[in-house]
Amino acid sequence: MGRTTRREAEARVLAALPSWVNAISQLNRLVAERIGVAASDLDCLHALNRGGPATAAELVGQIGLTPGSVSRMIDRLDAAGCIKRTADPRDRRRVLIEPTADGLARIAAYYDGLTARTRDDLTIFRLDELESLLRFIERSQRSAGDELARLRHDHDSSGSPRTGT
Repeated sequence: MGRTTRREAEARVLAALPSWVNAISQLNRLVAERIGVAASDLDCLHALNRGGPATAAELVGQIGLTPGSVSRMIDRLDAAGCIKRTADPRDRRRVLIEPTADGLARIAAYYDGLTARTRDDLTIFRLDELESLLRFIERSQRSAGDELARLRHDHDSSGSPRTGT
């Protein structure tokens, strides 16, 4: 059996990614269903957990939903006890949305098993390989964000992608 070429190895990685993303997507949908929110609402909680409190308008930009969708999302997350609304201490007219400790803990509990399995999965990699994995994930995340922005920008009002340059 011959050595795998770089092109073959890249093809195998690219072929494996959709199944991995689909598995994570299914897990996120199940977690969201169990806590009584929509799967996209988990994106909001992630953004709030990473970036801190934000206004609804800021969440529109961070999550890529319409203002109406974000408003409904905030209502669902509030009803589920995952966020709270607080007055902005710098401008009392603004309302900040922030995650609740209880909401984050309930959601994290659903991911404890995956976190433990992932830690086990990572034990087979040397430090330099882990650094390579992280570089790949960070670059892939940027690429996905860039492609998302491109597709949003290049879409015409008919809902069809633009062709040509």
